[in-house]
Amino acid sequence: MRLTRLERSIAGRVALVTGAASGMGRATAHLFADEGARVGVLDIEPGGVEKVVAEIESAGGVACGFALDVANAASVRGLPEELESRLGPLDILVNNAGVVRGGPIDSDEYEGIWDFTLGVNLQAQVRLIRAFLPQLLRERAGRIINIASTEGLGATAGASPYTVSKHGVVGLTRSLAVELGSRGVTVNCICPGPIHTGMTQGIPDEMKSKFARRRVPLRRYGDPEEVAHMTLSLALPAASYVNGAVIPVDGGLLVQNT
Repeated sequence: MRLTRLERSIAGRVALVTGAASGMGRATAHLFADEGARVGVLDIEPGGVEKVVAEIESAGGVACGFALDVANAASVRGLPEELESRLGPLDILVNNAGVVRGGPIDSDEYEGIWDFTLGVNLQAQVRLIRAFLPQLLRERAGRIINIASTEGLGATAGASPYTVSKHGVVGLTRSLAVELGSRGVTVNCICPGPIHTGMTQGIPDEMKSKFARRRVPLRRYGDPEEVAHMTLSLALPAASYVNGAVIPVDGGLLVQNT
C-alpha cells in the first residue's frame, strides 16, 4: 500500500507539443508517449509531423499530427476542437516551437526579423494558451510549460529580436502563473542552454566543443531528451505546487562566473 498520494504518471493524459518534428519537441513527444500520454504532434513541417507520429505509433504509443504554422492565427483557431475530437480535451500544453533570427539593430532587415521572431517565439505561445485555456481549466489541473532559452535570462550582442522574445516568454510565464494559479492551472518555463538540435546543427563541432569547455561546467552540449525530462517533471500531477518557475537546463552555464 502506497503511503504517498501524488502521482508521478501522465498516463492517459492528453498533451500537445509544438515544434515537435525535431530536436527538443520530438524528444518531448516521444517521452510523453512513452509515459502513456496521448500526444498531439504539431509542427510546420508535414513530413516531420508524419514521421514522429509514425515513430510513436510503431512503439505502441498514441499520437496524431497537426501540420500548421503557430504564427498563423487562422490555423490555430480550429485546433482545440480538432485535438479534442481526435485525442480528447487537452491537459498539458508544451509551447516549444521557436525560431532563431538575429541581426544588428541598424540593419535594413531588422524590423522584419523582429516581427517574424516575436510572432513565432512569443505571440504564438499567447495564442495557443488562449485557444486551449477552456480545456486546461476544466479539471483545475492543467499544465502549461513554455520553452524559452538561457537567452531569456541574459543577452547576446546582435540577437536582440531573439533575446527579447525569450525574455518575453519568461515574463509571460510569471504573469500567467499568478493569473491562472487560482484557477488550477500551473505555468512554468524551461530555459535550455546549448543543446544538440537543428538550430545548433550548423555550428562546427570544434566550435561547440570550445564553447562548452569554456562556458559550461559539464563541458558539453546537452541532449534534447535531457530537456524533455525536465518538461515531463513539470507536467506530472506531483508537480502541482510548482508554479511560475523558470528553470535553466544548461549544464551550469548561467551560474559559472568565468
